[in-house]
Amino acid sequence: MSAAGSSRTAGHGAPREVDARDAGAWSDVAGIPADLLAAKELVYDPSGFTCSLPVLEAESADYGACAFTLDGLSVRFRTAKTTPAKAGQFVTVWKRHAGGPIQPFDSEDDVDLLVVGVREGRSHGQFVFPRDVLCERGVFAREGSGGKRAFRVYPPWVTTTSRQAGSSQRWQTNHFLPLPATGTADADRARSLYHAPRT
Repeated sequence: MSAAGSSRTAGHGAPREVDARDAGAWSDVAGIPADLLAAKELVYDPSGFTCSLPVLEAESADYGACAFTLDGLSVRFRTAKTTPAKAGQFVTVWKRHAGGPIQPFDSEDDVDLLVVGVREGRSHGQFVFPRDVLCERGVFAREGSGGKRAFRVYPPWVTTTSRQAGSSQRWQTNHFLPLPATGTADADRARSLYHAPRT
């Protein structure tokens, strides 16, 4: 379901795309997660992206779930969580239709990008995963088959402890955007991730 669809379901009407630098519009939305506000300040504003107002997704609120559009692309945002027993961070990525069981997102869903905010200590960044990559990696289902309801992400600063985690970190790093403690993110890197060629 697109960010627009989520807005209609939530009863807020179709999302209005605004210049990301319109701070007043974003501040009118209560509950936007800190990592998404940081993305606005450090990535979307300086890159000149045009965004709709975020729509909060109540069922995945523990992971800062929001839906919005960016330059016409349908985006789902999540904040990953550090878990004590394993390296990396954990994030849920699922949908639910009309009170039914939770399901993985699918290749046929109107989700162009999954953005996952990560931070640990002074390290901070985000993964910008295109739908086709998530399908290829088995995170999103293909035509109702396969997919995951959650997965682990491994930012570049994490020391992995298994071959599988190391393999995941290698492909995930291709989609990672570091966010600096001061200044703004690399705008060229941001544009290349958010506007990567899609199949």
